[in-house]
Amino acid sequence: MRGIGFKVASVCVFVAMSSLLKAAEGIPLGQLVFFRSFFAIVPIVIYLAVTHQLSGVFHTKERLSHVWRGLVGVSAMCCSFFALTKLPLPEAIAINYASPLFVVVFSAILLHETVRVYRWSAVVVGLIGVMVILWPRLTVFSSGELGMEETLGALSALAGAGLSAVAMLLVRRLVQTERTPTIVIYFSITSSIIALFTLPFGWVMPTPAQALMLVGAGFAGGIAQIFLTQCYRYAEMSTIAPFEYTSMLLSLAIGYLIFHDIPTVEMLIGGVVVIGAGIFIIYREHRLAVAERNRRATGVGRMS
Repeated sequence: MRGIGFKVASVCVFVAMSSLLKAAEGIPLGQLVFFRSFFAIVPIVIYLAVTHQLSGVFHTKERLSHVWRGLVGVSAMCCSFFALTKLPLPEAIAINYASPLFVVVFSAILLHETVRVYRWSAVVVGLIGVMVILWPRLTVFSSGELGMEETLGALSALAGAGLSAVAMLLVRRLVQTERTPTIVIYFSITSSIIALFTLPFGWVMPTPAQALMLVGAGFAGGIAQIFLTQCYRYAEMSTIAPFEYTSMLLSLAIGYLIFHDIPTVEMLIGGVVVIGAGIFIIYREHRLAVAERNRRATGVGRMS
C-alpha cells in the first residue's frame, strides 16, 4: 500500500507539473525544458542529502551513456511539452500512454528480446487505440475542421511517446551499473545544460506569474521523481505500474475545471483501449517474471 501511495502521489505531481507548464503560455520549448530540469535538481539534492545518498552521487563510468540519455530525454520532453501547448491536457497525456507499447516494439527490434503473440496482440490493439485518439487531429489525411497546429501537436505527442520509450531502454541499461540517484541527478544536469543551447533561439522574460509556474513545474518534476523512486522500494513494478493510468482521471478533471477542455468521444474510447492494452502488457510481464523466478528456483532446488 505504501508503494501504491507513492506511485499515485508521483502521478498527481507529474500531472500538476504538466498543468503548470501548459498554463505558462508563450514560453519557448527550450526554456520550458530548462526550468523543468534545472529547478528539479533542488528537491532531488535535498532528498539525497537527507537520506544520506549524496555521497559519491556523481561517481560514474558511463558519462557518455548519461549524455545520450539526456539528449533523448530532452527530445522527448520537447515533443511532449509542444503537445501540451497545442492539445487539451487529457489528450496529450493519453497519447503518451503509447510509451509502454513502443518499449515492447523497440525491445524486440533493438535488443532482440523475445516477444510472444500475446504481447504483440496487445501492442497492435493499443496502437489502434492511439490511432482512434489521433485520427480527428490528422487533418492532412482528412477534411476535418481542426487546424494544422493541433495536427502537429498530436504527432509531436506520439513522437514524444516513442522517444520516452527509447529513454526507458537507455535507463534499463544504466541501472545495471549505475545507482538510481546518479541516473536521476545526471539526467537533470545534462538536460539543463542541453536546454541552455536553445537560448539563442528566442528565450523570453517571463512575467512574475509565469516565473512562479515554471519554477513550480521544476520543483514538481523533482518531487514527482522522488516519489516515483520511492514507490519501487515498497512494491514490485507490476503491482504499481497500472496506477500510472490514474493520471487520465486527474487530467480530465483539471482539463475541464481549469482549461475548460471537453474530452472528445474518440479520446475517451482510444484512451480506454490504450490503457487496457498497457495493463495487459504489464500483466503478461508479471506472469513471465513469476514463471522465470519459479524456473530458477526449481533449477536451484534440483541442484541442491
